[in-house]
Formats: sequence, structure tokens, C-alpha cells
Amino acid sequence: MAGFIGKERHSVDEKGRLMIPARFRRKFEPVVSEPVEVLYILKAPDRSIELYEPFIWAGMRKSISGLSDFNPEERLLKTLMYESLETVELDRHGRVPLSREFLEHAGITKDVVIIGADTKMIIWEPERLFSLLQESAGRFASLAGRYF
Repeated sequence: MAGFIGKERHSVDEKGRLMIPARFRRKFEPVVSEPVEVLYILKAPDRSIELYEPFIWAGMRKSISGLSDFNPEERLLKTLMYESLETVELDRHGRVPLSREFLEHAGITKDVVIIGADTKMIIWEPERLFSLLQESAGRFASLAGRYF
């Protein structure tokens, strides 16, 4: 239901805070009429950072909780997911703090590109995103053909 769509360039300030674009903040789903104050932040395997609203993460948490602690692969996946996850508080100015660990993971020093990907926001260091897009430019048609 979130419907984050679009791409914006922003900067991380000297304290490591990232301003969430106003058009994305307007899409936040209030829980029982309360504004969103906490977001879930995940270090993605592709070296980006993903931000999730609580109601979206609740569905993912349910899936992860269903994994068995007695199956080594499922337990490993749980560990990898939760090792890469934090919560961040949205301040009254619409900013979230990004820890040094998350900034280093994504290679972010100042500028970022925030991509609205429907149910999440994906944060990229601009040069890493550009490189990914350049390397993958010829794959769009084959990927779309495979999945659509």
C-alpha cells in the first residue's frame, strides 16, 4: 500500500542524517492514526540500504519468524537478516540517522539517490548506482521477459 515511486537525489548531513523526501513521507501509512516515527533499515546484499515502514516490515518479520531455528540454512538466513537490520527514528524534520556501519556498507559519504520501489525506499551511493545501471543496461529486456 505504500506506493513509493520515483527517484530523488539528497545528501547526508554532517551528523549522518538523511532527509526522507516529502513526497515519500506523505505516503507513510499511519498505524491507528499515529504518524510513522520508526522505520526499519536493512543493509542489502547489493551494497544499498533499504528503508521499510513498520507495517511492511511486520509482514517480512512474520515470514522470517516462520523459519526454523533447527534448520541450519533457515537459521543462517535469520541471522543474516537480523544482523543487517536496525530501526531508526524519523525526527520532526523528516530525517533519519544512518549509522557509520550503514554508511560504510553502502559507500555513502555525502550524496545519495533514493529510489521509491513501491513498498520500500532504496538508498544508493550515486556512483555505485550508476555503475550498476551501466553494467546491467542490456539485461532489462531479458529480465522483464523472464518475470513478466
